[in-house]
Amino acid sequence: MCQKYYIMSSVIHMKQEIEQKIITIIDELRPFIINDGGNIEFVKYENNIVYIQMLGACADCAMLDLTLKEGIEMAIKDEIPEVKEVINLSSMSE
Repeated sequence: MCQKYYIMSSVIHMKQEIEQKIITIIDELRPFIINDGGNIEFVKYENNIVYIQMLGACADCAMLDLTLKEGIEMAIKDEIPEVKEVINLSSMSE
């Protein structure tokens, strides 16, 4: 029982560390996104996928896919190789 608890605690701690790294990267990218009239919000990290929400002008920008994959996703994957993908929840609600 004790070992099982330790493993679960370790997994939770690792997830929290990854989430904090993701938030830090997003915070570093945010000024560039705000400069273009938008914003970005971290929603969750689950199954090695980062879920975000693009806001403001970025939510329906023609360059959103490029910004998401070549900018945000690349920046996060460079720092956190465990991340498989970044998904914008804004585009899923349309």
